Amino acid sequence: MRRHANLIGGSWASGEPVPNVNPSDISDVIGEFDRASRAQAEEAVAAARAAQPAWAETPVQTRADILQRASIEILARADELAELLAREEGKTLREARGEVTRAGHIFNFFAGECVRIRGDALPSVRDKVDVMVTRDPVGVVSLITPWNFPIAIPAWKTAPALAFGNSVILKPAELTCASAWHLADILVRAGVPAGVFNLVNGRGSELGDVLIGDGVDAISFTGSTGVGRNIARQAIDRNAKIQMEMGGKNALVVLDDADLDVAIQCALDGAFFATGQRCTASSRLIVTDAIHDRFVAGLVAAMERQVVGDARAPDTTIGPVVDAKQLATDTDYIDIASKEGATLRAGGRTVTRDREGFYLEPTLFTDTNSAMRINQEEVFGPVASVIRVRDYGEALAVANDVPFGLTAGICTTSLKHASDFRRKAQAGMVMVNLPTAGVDYHVPFGGRKASSYGPREQGFAAIEFYTSMKTAYVNAG
Repeated sequence: MRRHANLIGGSWASGEPVPNVNPSDISDVIGEFDRASRAQAEEAVAAARAAQPAWAETPVQTRADILQRASIEILARADELAELLAREEGKTLREARGEVTRAGHIFNFFAGECVRIRGDALPSVRDKVDVMVTRDPVGVVSLITPWNFPIAIPAWKTAPALAFGNSVILKPAELTCASAWHLADILVRAGVPAGVFNLVNGRGSELGDVLIGDGVDAISFTGSTGVGRNIARQAIDRNAKIQMEMGGKNALVVLDDADLDVAIQCALDGAFFATGQRCTASSRLIVTDAIHDRFVAGLVAAMERQVVGDARAPDTTIGPVVDAKQLATDTDYIDIASKEGATLRAGGRTVTRDREGFYLEPTLFTDTNSAMRINQEEVFGPVASVIRVRDYGEALAVANDVPFGLTAGICTTSLKHASDFRRKAQAGMVMVNLPTAGVDYHVPFGGRKASSYGPREQGFAAIEFYTSMKTAYVNAG
């Protein structure tokens, strides 16, 4: 079985081997990925610190060429990398290929951003003084990424960090570190200098203090709200820059005037595709009275047509849950919802296939209210609930009645209601007649309340986190 080492200071460094298991077939071990020690994490931070000044001085065209080469290789190997991603995370091949393609496009976008780092020259309020505003790299950046998008999220953090002259230590989730390892391998071949990009696999509980410690200037984290808040407290104590993308409990509002087919497809995609393992998943379906029964019947029928199975099988539409722990969490919430009085309308059972995996039927509850735990806490699985409301005003109030605010959607043919919802939904992203999950790479990504903290990710907004602004005054007399 192939061993995959950590990348530290331009060299591959071995550690404790940990098997990477296929959630569609737990007898299939993808490979062994070495867990870094605390000392190796410290070496990675030191290597990044040593390499960063020269990288910051590297001509922008050189940086752009390196990111472009990475993009070209990712896209050229899209089928191979999608197979790997589906195998290690459980996304269907269609979804996995979409994620890999997105990663390639992200590197291509930020290759262009390398040569679009803008500044300003302004007149001073004082005579014969020139004012210039420029951007410097923030320095050494730790990137801590989750298991559910094992190549796209590392890409959308790594590409801007490198584009704007920073050095990087990437720590992917242990569950899905194969995609991150291949990304590191691609970056080495693309020409990233030794120490500029470092990869350390391992548990956050063992490496976290190093990766958010004194040697690091900024931390970009995607994961749970609790872990994110802990990182933020430690970072703020020493004035490190932070960017946190955390939980979601996203609403899809369906009004009486909605196109029923559009609404059902938005709910099916947003709630259950990618096995519901997206922070942007629409786990709360808020539906007005007149359309409620038809919507529920149509959604249940659509759910029954889905095929739960091996992520790489051509007929599979919903793959497995990522591991046994997440499956247990999902089934626990199904039990909680039933005990709270919700009606199980579809799914709710684990599934047996020819090979042992972590399979769960897409699950739908009705007769729920906003106060139930199933409507307040993130499940992170193929589980959704329907909340019945009287009208648009109640729907908006219920949509905002959660501690999270990542994304929110509405299905309606009313321009009035769509415009009002776009303004008043307490979320960082709003979708109209689209699934809540599914965003573009060239525009800002992020939420409000407990979902996000710090500058936005992705697109033109990424420069705010990965650079520091400098204002210079020059006596021109």
